Amino acid sequence: MSLGTLFVAATPIGNLEDISLRALRILKEADYILCEDTRTTRLLLNHYEIKTDTISYHQHSGFGKIKQLLRYLEAGKNLVLVSDAGTPGISDPGSMLVAAAREEYGEALQVVPIPGASAVISALSVSGWPVDRFTFFGFLPHKKGRQTMLKEILANDYPAVFYESKHRLAKCLHEIAALVDEYELSVEIMLARELTKMFESLYFGQAAELAEKLENDLDMQKGEFVVLVRKIKK
Repeated sequence: MSLGTLFVAATPIGNLEDISLRALRILKEADYILCEDTRTTRLLLNHYEIKTDTISYHQHSGFGKIKQLLRYLEAGKNLVLVSDAGTPGISDPGSMLVAAAREEYGEALQVVPIPGASAVISALSVSGWPVDRFTFFGFLPHKKGRQTMLKEILANDYPAVFYESKHRLAKCLHEIAALVDEYELSVEIMLARELTKMFESLYFGQAAELAEKLENDLDMQKGEFVVLVRKIKK
């Protein structure tokens, strides 16, 4: 049995030019591209005139879909796993397919990373903070466990980074401000908005002042956010 290869390829997080030549070649040469949303991925593929067939694979795909994809690999088909934006498996369901493929075929299967854009790394790179060590928390819980995670973020000795929805960002900043006051901490926050896109913006400050700025600036409330938090020694 000659297995196909499972590629895990990063795609742009905004600007369509942020994709490697290697990724474009793999996307063209593969038998199938596994997409979080085929419509979103097709915009990228059309931009680069890539005609490869796409298959939907996302967080709601059941084990039946995974079994189908494993059979493709067993038949020698080369598959490329992508997310709507960024690197699959990072706050993304792609890791389930990789885990299932490894469990099924072990070391006989090649799983090949095709590196590229990552909102987390992009935000950290322009922070100006010492980030030789940092902790990534993914998306904050909406309700249960939210306060616990925020306390963990503020207790961290290294810069913390997480994703937050524009709909909950003001609430998040107020929650951080309340905890900062309660525990008498000194904390700096960086908000990275719309990274690599037309309205890319970076904001630095204290939680309370950023919350006030956000609530008074309708433009600032739009887009996707990466939040960085670090404690400042008094």
